[in-house]
Amino acid sequence: MPTAYDVVVIGAGTGGYVAAIRASQLGKKVAVVEKQKALGGTCLIWGCIPTKALLEHAHALKVIREAREWGVMIPYGAPAIDMKQVQARKDKIVGGLTKGVEFLFKKNKIDWIKGTARLKGRGKVEVFEGDRQTLDAREIIVATGSSPRSVPAVQIDHQRIITSDEAIHLKAVPKSLVIMGSGAVGVEFASIYRRFGSEVTIIELLPRLVPVEDEAVSAELEKSFKKQGITVLTGTKVTSASASADGVTIEAQSADGKSHAISAELLLVATGRGPVTTGLGAEELGIAMENGYIKVDEMYRTSVPNVSAIGDVITLGAGVHPQLAHVSSMEGVIVAERLAGKDVQPLNYDHVPGCTYCDPEIGSVGLTESEARQRGYDVRVGQFPFGVLGRAKMAGESEGFVKIVADAGTDRVLGVHIVHAHASDLIQEGVTVMEFKGASEDIARICHGHPTLSEAVREAALAVDKRTLNA
Repeated sequence: MPTAYDVVVIGAGTGGYVAAIRASQLGKKVAVVEKQKALGGTCLIWGCIPTKALLEHAHALKVIREAREWGVMIPYGAPAIDMKQVQARKDKIVGGLTKGVEFLFKKNKIDWIKGTARLKGRGKVEVFEGDRQTLDAREIIVATGSSPRSVPAVQIDHQRIITSDEAIHLKAVPKSLVIMGSGAVGVEFASIYRRFGSEVTIIELLPRLVPVEDEAVSAELEKSFKKQGITVLTGTKVTSASASADGVTIEAQSADGKSHAISAELLLVATGRGPVTTGLGAEELGIAMENGYIKVDEMYRTSVPNVSAIGDVITLGAGVHPQLAHVSSMEGVIVAERLAGKDVQPLNYDHVPGCTYCDPEIGSVGLTESEARQRGYDVRVGQFPFGVLGRAKMAGESEGFVKIVADAGTDRVLGVHIVHAHASDLIQEGVTVMEFKGASEDIARICHGHPTLSEAVREAALAVDKRTLNA
């Protein structure tokens, strides 16, 4: 007899494991099928956590190199990076967090079934690799996530032409690195390896870096990258890449049609991620798909009853679904609570923060200035630089700004965009204000501590009404 569960989750990433925990909290008998050796999925094992650990090492190296300015003397020569120790510390952090998820499974009495799953008839999940068995489930949640993808002109060999999965495990700092794509993955690895000492070139097909961000944010990041010695080639298409024992030769075509060759030790392909649905059996079960993604409604129901899907593997049919760990987790909570009969509301994707951990960081929520105008808003904009704040000067982190986009008629905040070393921490104030339908005047009338970096948020709100106090 198959083992019966109230809920079976396929995939133990940030969507799957959070959905499982919340369902268990609500009294459901839950199992999670996960084929990896550890729990946590892309975020904990290959994505968010290891990359941010590497970025913290890069930041530490930056501070140490500037030690003399801080009055700290290092008597034994120039500081250097030890990749063996970097990787060991990164792996220790990842291991601790994945073990933490395993503990949470035990605490919440969730069964971890180690293997690969596929959908096999309504209410049945077949584990066909690993701990082979068939599970009966009243409800199934698909949370299989995504994996790096390439483009037709580039063949990834995982040696010279690599993805982020390999980039987090490099045992040595490459002398030169070309990065194809300037989304979050691309600009984060550009920051890491430039700080470690690589000659970095970043190639972007579109006219500007981080093209989903506000145009002012893109311009500020490009300025900073060039200052750091990162070569930026926007409006440039990679037409081919060939690997050899010594490195990679990349053929690229600029916007004016001119072609040129670039040589590097490694090429990192960071052109996005695709859904993991191959072998899942979704189409055979009759689940509606779109370009490999599982189509869901606003409550994450698929076209097949009692089967839900969340995270990077889904499409909502309108707009771009953000492939973010915190989005997957929120979707997992919503599904678990819906299955338990709770009154749940759809997630407002306009209020989801985007955090990019390059140097300087980017934090954003809501509409960019151009998006707001495209939606028909008459907008007012307030922008304030960190460079005049005492706290930013003390920290030696004066690059960047806060930009607030507001509706000119109602003053309601439509978007907040931050470039700064601590943008990912500062953006949450904007998220909270927007979730409660706040206005820039609401931010302006809240007393912010001094000296703090958050003062820049208030000053940007004051700038919407052209009454900044410190610039």
